[in-house]
Amino acid sequence: MKSSETRPFAYHFIWFVFFLAFPFSLFKYTHYILFLVNMAAIGVIGASGLNILKGYTGVISLSQAAFMGVGAYTVAILSTKVGFPFWINLPAAGAITMIVGIVAGMPSLRLRGFYLAMATLAAQFLLEYVFKNWESLTHGVQGLFITPPQIFGVNMNNDRVFYFFVVPLAFMAVLCTRNLLRTKVGRAFTAIRDRDIAAELIGIDIFKYKLISFAISSFYAGVAGGLWCYYMTIINPEAFTLHVSIDYIAMVIIGGMGTIMGPVYGAIFIILLPEFIQRSMEVLQPILRLAYTFEAFKHIIFGFIIVIFLMFETRGLSESISRIRRRIAKRSRKEVRKGG
Repeated sequence: MKSSETRPFAYHFIWFVFFLAFPFSLFKYTHYILFLVNMAAIGVIGASGLNILKGYTGVISLSQAAFMGVGAYTVAILSTKVGFPFWINLPAAGAITMIVGIVAGMPSLRLRGFYLAMATLAAQFLLEYVFKNWESLTHGVQGLFITPPQIFGVNMNNDRVFYFFVVPLAFMAVLCTRNLLRTKVGRAFTAIRDRDIAAELIGIDIFKYKLISFAISSFYAGVAGGLWCYYMTIINPEAFTLHVSIDYIAMVIIGGMGTIMGPVYGAIFIILLPEFIQRSMEVLQPILRLAYTFEAFKHIIFGFIIVIFLMFETRGLSESISRIRRRIAKRSRKEVRKGG
């Protein structure tokens, strides 16, 4: 009994030690790898919000990047023009983005399917227009610059310090998602996703719960956008285009829609994939004399991978990894029986 009780503690302790030691074990690659890890952690938060909306409620959204932009501009404006501290700005980014999401969702969520997708696409383009043209507030295409914040007297102006802040926040986002889905609200989300007509017949207010899902997803996006703003320290409309929204949809699809760990696997995959493509092109272009640019090649690979996952692994990397773990555990049990 004691060994079974201490096993989870040992498992979590090993992960905690790894979390603490990781930033100090990278030597000359510290800046490069920690940048990817920090961007993946921000992606986990944004993708977790989209997963609640699409993966668990069944509502498509093509405007996740725009809502991240709302959070980022909220942080930048409150920081530079009002002078509020970090611990006010980041929650405010989530709250204001949630309000914008509710306003955008109230007319959109009465639609379904293709029409809903077009409504969220309209929200994406409308917010992009606001970012570019409300120059007195956003400075248009020139963007806004902010100084890295201080937390408990520590400047968050390097990758290692930011790592110790953003990775726990990503963990909390995943944990909050898991806990949410165990509540009455989370069960209503999955009921709407699986059979919306049946859910309505048993008394679930579909519009109400879709709006709640949209609001929660927007809150996650706002926090992710605020963190992105603090990390990059410069913000402009080009960072929150439709292309970025598609990246987040890819994170959810490839990671695994409707799975807790899907946003984690998807964010890591989508952040690392461009790096892998770029390194591969540096090797292959001189040999094969490829005429494709990096961006074109990346889009081809992205599209191909999404189609593959939609056709052959609809539950994404989360299901693939779980299947591999089950096979390893099964093989281990067989070897134990043979040895016994």
